[in-house]
Amino acid sequence: MNRIDAAFRCTRAANAAALMPFITAGDPDLAATGALIEEFARRGADLVELGIPYSDPVADGPTIQSSYVRALEKGVKVQPILEMVRDVRSRCGVPILTMVSFSIVSRIGPESYFQRAAAAGVDGVIIPELPADEGKEVARLAESNGLHPVFLVAPTTPPERMKAIAARSRGFIYYIAVAGTTGARNELPPDLADHIARLKAVTEKPVAVGFGISRPEQVAAVARVADGVIVGSALVRKIAELSSGPRAELISGTGDFLAELATAKTRHI
Repeated sequence: MNRIDAAFRCTRAANAAALMPFITAGDPDLAATGALIEEFARRGADLVELGIPYSDPVADGPTIQSSYVRALEKGVKVQPILEMVRDVRSRCGVPILTMVSFSIVSRIGPESYFQRAAAAGVDGVIIPELPADEGKEVARLAESNGLHPVFLVAPTTPPERMKAIAARSRGFIYYIAVAGTTGARNELPPDLADHIARLKAVTEKPVAVGFGISRPEQVAAVARVADGVIVGSALVRKIAELSSGPRAELISGTGDFLAELATAKTRHI
């Protein structure tokens, strides 16, 4: 069984949503990224979304864009990222998905990228600018290498297209909570629960919600209606704030923040 499927099975059995932190590979450096992934797994993360730095990200707001710039300026490349994942995997079983631009996958070659990622211990792939209907062959190649291709549904996605995306996605469906780019928001959309209900009506696969979630009360609100909660910009910002200090404080301080979010993932009925 893919580790992603196992993670959602465990959280459902525990009456909780799966907490999925996003982290930029190589910010502040790859050693720190590896240590943070392991810390997240210890402090309540059920899956980890690993951003592969790219110079022209499609859906990311300024916080994550800045982290990509910092990583790229330090010369972070795909193969060393995968080698870091391989090293982490030798000690840590948390499911890891790469959020990666199709430009990167295309340049390397989809078959080669998926083979390398799977060999390193990656469990799934999110290619945000690749539509599900155009990504059939890419999804097939990912699956043939043991990776779950995960596709995105937006608030503006029509019902029939939503159903098709859900059918193509594996592991879970990534629901974008707010139109626009990533970034922490003070409030989540008031109709979020209705949108998730409509998506869940056409699929039995888990639905994980990302974009705009940054506080425990927001995690709790999403956990009541969805199967997974994705937190990105708030964690990336915390890492940036702590990166100038001692490495131990970066790891423990970010871990403390993640643990606080994790306290809100259990549903109270």
